[in-house]
Amino acid sequence: MKLLKSLVIILIPVLGFLACNKENSQYSERFLMLTGPIWDSDSLLANGVDASGPGELLEDFAGDAKFNTDGTGYFGAYTGTWAFSSSENYLTITSDSLPLPLTTKIEELSQVSLKITTSFPAIPDPIDIRITFKAK
Repeated sequence: MKLLKSLVIILIPVLGFLACNKENSQYSERFLMLTGPIWDSDSLLANGVDASGPGELLEDFAGDAKFNTDGTGYFGAYTGTWAFSSSENYLTITSDSLPLPLTTKIEELSQVSLKITTSFPAIPDPIDIRITFKAK
């Protein structure tokens, strides 16, 4: 009887841990890194120049960004949806406030840093955009 009680006492925490672990295993490591923190914009560059100030191209991306596990989120002044593509190496942000979906390349994603780049179509030359975030 003591053996049975000891076994039950040992198995309950182990089963609980396995159940929690199984629940999170449905998400990839990159998904969990992206959706875990609230991200604070660190730099917003257009062609290598700060574009985060009033009237600048990336002004509305300044501030916090949150990527929710259900694919919704907010990105500075924008709200909308997000999705990974191409083996989680690209991030597409869609918002009614943006003229078209913004597809960015994930240059770096860790628990403390997110760096994305994209090219914005403009005449006469496209604008190279780089946005970096730090986890709060």
